[in-house]
Amino acid sequence: MAENPPANIDAMEWATSRGMGALAEKMGMEFLEFTTERCVATMPVEGNTQPVGLMHGGAYVVLGESLGSMAANLHAGPGRLAVGVDINATHTRSARSGLVTGVCTPVHLGRTITVHEIVVTDDHGRRCSTIRITNHIKSLPSH
Repeated sequence: MAENPPANIDAMEWATSRGMGALAEKMGMEFLEFTTERCVATMPVEGNTQPVGLMHGGAYVVLGESLGSMAANLHAGPGRLAVGVDINATHTRSARSGLVTGVCTPVHLGRTITVHEIVVTDDHGRRCSTIRITNHIKSLPSH
């Protein structure tokens, strides 16, 4: 299991070296920005669609959970692990082509709970989905 970064490590460097996980990589996600206050990633619509050619709602959620969980783990710090306990999404528009961009910002950064909102927009800046994720922070088991 990858360790969260110590305070003196650049967050974007840590996130890029850790990666978003196998599913996110298969879906083509790429980081653009990564700090405790704002995480941004893109994902192509192509390959992540429903049979009728619209962006799959589950793909929006995977983007949101990937960003929110990574942001929560950055906040958690070394020796701790953030795990998702609740996620919800409201889809308000369907992307058909290009890239979607997820912007993750904290709503609450506590000692044991974080809440992040992820706004996903299309290439024209139109909101497609709003996702909220709650993560529980716990200590990593000692080896």
